[in-house]
Amino acid sequence: MFEAILLGMGAGLISSFLTGPVFFAMIKTSIERGFKAGFSLAVGVIFSDIILIGLVLFGSQFLEYQASFDKYVGIIGGIFLFAVGIYYLFSTVSINYEENKIVKVSKRGYLLKGFLMCILTPSTLMFWIIVTNIISIKLNNMFYEKLLCFIIAMATQLTIDGLKSYYSSKLRYRIKESSLVMLNKIAGVIIILFAIWLVTKTYIKFY
Repeated sequence: MFEAILLGMGAGLISSFLTGPVFFAMIKTSIERGFKAGFSLAVGVIFSDIILIGLVLFGSQFLEYQASFDKYVGIIGGIFLFAVGIYYLFSTVSINYEENKIVKVSKRGYLLKGFLMCILTPSTLMFWIIVTNIISIKLNNMFYEKLLCFIIAMATQLTIDGLKSYYSSKLRYRIKESSLVMLNKIAGVIIILFAIWLVTKTYIKFY
Protein backbone atom coordinates (compact mmCIF):
# COMPACT_ATOMS: atom_id res chain seq x y z
CA MET A 1 0.00 0.00 0.00
CA PHE A 2 2.79 2.41 0.96
CA GLU A 3 4.67 1.59 -2.25
CA ALA A 4 1.53 2.34 -4.29
CA ILE A 5 1.27 5.77 -2.65
CA LEU A 6 4.93 6.57 -3.34
CA LEU A 7 4.67 5.42 -6.96
CA GLY A 8 1.51 7.49 -7.42
CA MET A 9 3.11 10.63 -6.02
CA GLY A 10 6.15 10.13 -8.22
CA ALA A 11 4.08 9.59 -11.36
CA GLY A 12 1.94 12.66 -10.63
CA LEU A 13 5.01 14.81 -9.98
CA ILE A 14 6.71 13.78 -13.23
CA SER A 15 3.52 14.11 -15.27
CA SER A 16 2.90 17.68 -14.04
CA PHE A 17 6.22 18.78 -15.56
CA LEU A 18 6.21 16.62 -18.71
CA THR A 19 3.14 17.95 -20.50
CA GLY A 20 5.15 19.99 -23.01
CA PRO A 21 3.30 23.05 -24.30
CA VAL A 22 0.49 22.47 -21.79
CA PHE A 23 2.86 23.41 -18.96
CA PHE A 24 3.69 26.75 -20.59
CA ALA A 25 0.09 27.40 -21.64
CA MET A 26 -1.10 26.83 -18.07
CA ILE A 27 1.29 29.41 -16.64
CA LYS A 28 0.54 31.87 -19.42
CA THR A 29 -3.23 31.45 -19.00
CA SER A 30 -2.99 31.93 -15.23
CA ILE A 31 -1.03 35.16 -15.67
CA GLU A 32 -3.37 36.52 -18.33
CA ARG A 33 -6.79 35.35 -17.10
CA GLY A 34 -6.25 34.48 -13.46
CA PHE A 35 -6.33 31.40 -11.25
CA LYS A 36 -9.77 30.12 -12.32
CA ALA A 37 -8.81 29.99 -15.99
CA GLY A 38 -5.44 28.34 -15.32
CA PHE A 39 -6.92 25.83 -12.90
CA SER A 40 -9.74 25.01 -15.36
CA LEU A 41 -7.09 24.20 -17.96
CA ALA A 42 -5.36 21.99 -15.38
CA VAL A 43 -8.63 20.14 -14.67
CA GLY A 44 -9.01 19.55 -18.42
CA VAL A 45 -5.56 17.95 -18.42
CA ILE A 46 -6.58 15.71 -15.52
CA PHE A 47 -9.73 14.56 -17.37
CA SER A 48 -7.56 13.74 -20.37
CA ASP A 49 -5.13 11.74 -18.23
CA ILE A 50 -7.98 9.83 -16.58
CA ILE A 51 -9.30 8.77 -19.99
CA LEU A 52 -5.83 7.74 -21.18
CA ILE A 53 -5.17 5.80 -17.98
CA GLY A 54 -8.56 4.09 -18.37
CA LEU A 55 -7.70 3.12 -21.94
CA VAL A 56 -4.37 1.70 -20.83
CA LEU A 57 -5.81 -0.19 -17.85
CA PHE A 58 -9.01 -1.54 -19.42
CA GLY A 59 -8.65 -1.07 -23.18
CA SER A 60 -5.86 -3.62 -23.47
CA GLN A 61 -8.43 -6.32 -22.72
CA PHE A 62 -10.34 -5.52 -25.92
CA LEU A 63 -7.87 -3.77 -28.20
CA GLU A 64 -4.19 -4.38 -28.71
CA TYR A 65 -2.22 -1.15 -28.78
CA GLN A 66 -0.48 -0.52 -32.09
CA ALA A 67 2.20 2.03 -32.85
CA SER A 68 0.24 3.05 -35.96
CA PHE A 69 -2.31 4.74 -33.66
CA ASP A 70 0.29 7.49 -33.15
CA LYS A 71 -0.01 8.39 -36.84
CA TYR A 72 -3.52 9.77 -36.52
CA VAL A 73 -3.08 11.27 -33.08
CA GLY A 74 0.21 12.87 -34.11
CA ILE A 75 -1.18 14.56 -37.22
CA ILE A 76 -4.41 15.75 -35.58
CA GLY A 77 -2.59 16.86 -32.45
CA GLY A 78 0.03 18.73 -34.46
CA ILE A 79 -2.60 20.62 -36.45
CA PHE A 80 -4.49 21.54 -33.28
CA LEU A 81 -1.35 22.74 -31.49
CA PHE A 82 -0.27 24.71 -34.56
CA ALA A 83 -3.64 26.51 -34.53
CA VAL A 84 -3.26 27.25 -30.82
CA GLY A 85 0.23 28.64 -31.45
CA ILE A 86 -1.02 30.92 -34.24
CA TYR A 87 -3.75 32.18 -31.92
CA TYR A 88 -1.20 32.99 -29.20
CA LEU A 89 1.08 34.68 -31.73
CA PHE A 90 -1.51 37.14 -33.02
CA SER A 91 -4.03 37.43 -30.20
CA THR A 92 -4.43 40.61 -28.14
CA VAL A 93 -4.16 40.51 -24.38
CA SER A 94 -5.35 42.52 -21.41
CA ILE A 95 -4.63 42.45 -17.69
CA ASN A 96 -7.05 43.09 -14.88
CA TYR A 97 -5.12 45.38 -12.53
CA GLU A 98 -8.02 45.81 -10.10
CA GLU A 99 -8.00 42.92 -7.65
CA ASN A 100 -11.62 43.45 -6.67
CA LYS A 101 -12.90 43.56 -10.21
CA ILE A 102 -14.60 40.35 -11.31
CA VAL A 103 -13.42 39.02 -14.67
CA LYS A 104 -15.78 36.68 -16.47
CA VAL A 105 -13.90 33.53 -17.46
CA SER A 106 -15.18 30.73 -19.68
CA LYS A 107 -14.07 27.89 -17.43
CA ARG A 108 -15.58 25.25 -19.71
CA GLY A 109 -13.63 26.66 -22.65
CA TYR A 110 -10.30 26.46 -20.83
CA LEU A 111 -11.18 23.02 -19.51
CA LEU A 112 -11.81 21.82 -23.08
CA LYS A 113 -8.60 23.48 -24.26
CA GLY A 114 -6.52 21.68 -21.62
CA PHE A 115 -8.26 18.41 -22.40
CA LEU A 116 -7.57 18.62 -26.15
CA MET A 117 -3.99 19.87 -25.82
CA CYS A 118 -3.17 16.91 -23.59
CA ILE A 119 -5.12 14.07 -25.19
CA LEU A 120 -3.91 14.95 -28.71
CA THR A 121 -0.26 14.66 -27.71
CA PRO A 122 0.99 11.08 -28.34
CA SER A 123 3.77 11.42 -25.77
CA THR A 124 1.15 11.63 -23.02
CA LEU A 125 -0.32 8.25 -23.97
CA MET A 126 3.14 6.72 -24.23
CA PHE A 127 4.03 8.13 -20.80
CA TRP A 128 1.05 6.45 -19.15
CA ILE A 129 1.70 3.17 -20.99
CA ILE A 130 5.25 3.13 -19.62
CA VAL A 131 4.10 4.16 -16.13
CA THR A 132 1.38 1.48 -16.14
CA ASN A 133 3.89 -1.22 -17.07
CA ILE A 134 6.26 -0.11 -14.30
CA ILE A 135 3.44 0.03 -11.74
CA SER A 136 2.14 -3.40 -12.78
CA ILE A 137 5.58 -4.91 -12.22
CA LYS A 138 6.16 -3.16 -8.90
CA LEU A 139 2.70 -3.95 -7.53
CA ASN A 140 2.49 -7.49 -8.95
CA ASN A 141 -0.62 -6.61 -11.00
CA MET A 142 -2.76 -6.03 -7.89
CA PHE A 143 -5.68 -4.07 -9.37
CA TYR A 144 -6.81 -2.20 -6.25
CA GLU A 145 -3.29 -1.03 -5.45
CA LYS A 146 -2.82 0.09 -9.05
CA LEU A 147 -6.09 1.99 -8.87
CA LEU A 148 -4.98 3.69 -5.63
CA CYS A 149 -1.66 4.51 -7.26
CA PHE A 150 -3.34 6.31 -10.17
CA ILE A 151 -5.74 8.15 -7.86
CA ILE A 152 -2.74 9.42 -5.87
CA ALA A 153 -1.01 10.36 -9.13
CA MET A 154 -3.97 12.42 -10.34
CA ALA A 155 -4.36 14.10 -6.95
CA THR A 156 -0.65 14.96 -6.86
CA GLN A 157 -0.68 16.33 -10.41
CA LEU A 158 -3.78 18.44 -9.81
CA THR A 159 -2.30 19.83 -6.59
CA ILE A 160 0.95 20.84 -8.28
CA ASP A 161 -0.85 22.31 -11.29
CA GLY A 162 -3.16 24.19 -8.94
CA LEU A 163 -0.16 25.69 -7.14
CA LYS A 164 1.42 26.65 -10.47
CA SER A 165 -1.80 28.35 -11.55
CA TYR A 166 -2.25 30.12 -8.21
CA TYR A 167 1.24 31.59 -7.97
CA SER A 168 1.36 32.42 -11.69
CA SER A 169 -1.92 34.33 -11.37
CA LYS A 170 -0.35 36.56 -8.73
CA LEU A 171 2.13 37.87 -11.30
CA ARG A 172 -0.60 39.48 -13.39
CA TYR A 173 -0.83 42.38 -10.92
CA ARG A 174 2.88 43.12 -11.22
CA ILE A 175 3.58 42.98 -14.96
CA LYS A 176 2.74 45.32 -17.82
CA GLU A 177 0.60 44.42 -20.81
CA SER A 178 3.62 44.77 -23.10
CA SER A 179 5.36 42.02 -21.13
CA LEU A 180 2.32 39.79 -21.51
CA VAL A 181 2.23 40.44 -25.26
CA MET A 182 5.83 39.25 -25.45
CA LEU A 183 4.97 36.20 -23.32
CA ASN A 184 2.09 35.49 -25.70
CA LYS A 185 4.42 35.54 -28.69
CA ILE A 186 6.98 33.34 -26.96
CA ALA A 187 4.24 30.87 -26.06
CA GLY A 188 2.98 30.91 -29.64
CA VAL A 189 6.43 30.26 -31.10
CA ILE A 190 7.15 27.43 -28.65
CA ILE A 191 3.82 25.72 -29.35
CA ILE A 192 4.20 26.16 -33.12
CA LEU A 193 7.70 24.66 -33.03
CA PHE A 194 6.43 21.76 -30.94
CA ALA A 195 3.57 21.21 -33.42
CA ILE A 196 5.94 21.25 -36.39
CA TRP A 197 8.24 18.81 -34.61
CA LEU A 198 5.32 16.52 -33.79
CA VAL A 199 3.96 16.46 -37.36
CA THR A 200 7.45 16.08 -38.86
CA LYS A 201 8.32 13.21 -36.53
CA THR A 202 4.99 11.51 -37.31
CA TYR A 203 5.48 11.98 -41.06
CA ILE A 204 9.04 10.59 -41.03
CA LYS A 205 7.98 7.59 -38.96
CA PHE A 206 4.87 6.59 -40.90
CA TYR A 207 5.32 8.07 -44.38
